[in-house]
Amino acid sequence: MNSYKYVILDMGNVLVGPPTGEWLITSTFLKFVDKDKVDIEKYRSVKKEIQHIIDRKAETLSEEYDIFIEFYTKLISGMGLDINEEQIKEIVDDFVFNKHDDKYYLYDDVKEELERLSNKYTLLLLSDNWPCAIDYLKEKNIYDYFKKVYISSIYGVRKSDEILFDYPIKEFNIKDGEALFVDDNSDLLDIAEDKNLNVLLMDRYNKVEDSKFSVIHELSEIV
Repeated sequence: MNSYKYVILDMGNVLVGPPTGEWLITSTFLKFVDKDKVDIEKYRSVKKEIQHIIDRKAETLSEEYDIFIEFYTKLISGMGLDINEEQIKEIVDDFVFNKHDDKYYLYDDVKEELERLSNKYTLLLLSDNWPCAIDYLKEKNIYDYFKKVYISSIYGVRKSDEILFDYPIKEFNIKDGEALFVDDNSDLLDIAEDKNLNVLLMDRYNKVEDSKFSVIHELSEIV
């Protein structure tokens, strides 16, 4: 029987998935360009080059909006897409302020399992995300299951920077072995283990063929 006091959950591919298959290619983005004409490899290449823009600190929706105007302007230019300034504003407005299911889709088991887990553990959320994610969690009535939500942009660091893990560990005085961290990224599980957290690899889409980590496919497997 484990002695966890805390369960720390990632958001993307743990609680929610991207309806289009790519987090930043939203349904509104696809209003202005045919999905079949989006060169995914080109998109990923340009996104990697300008990732630093959206990695900047953003504590408010207004700051997030300004960052994503710059990001999408450079993304669309780099991809050579015919999307004008007003359409870019519509894409960003949708991304930042939209809380409906065109942005993310909530996995079917999430509400039931968060309620179950919250009755046994102190739940924390640790996500590479932006302030708009908080509004989404509230809209879907799952925000209150978490004792605290840690969003990377608010702190100006990502999970890969390692220091983001220190915020919940220090704030809740989490001792070695007291917390379980669930994420879909093996590299981040390595960091979590270095922080003396127990870990599980979430594989919502049954893509993991081999892993040194214990793999789960749904939240009910956290027992």
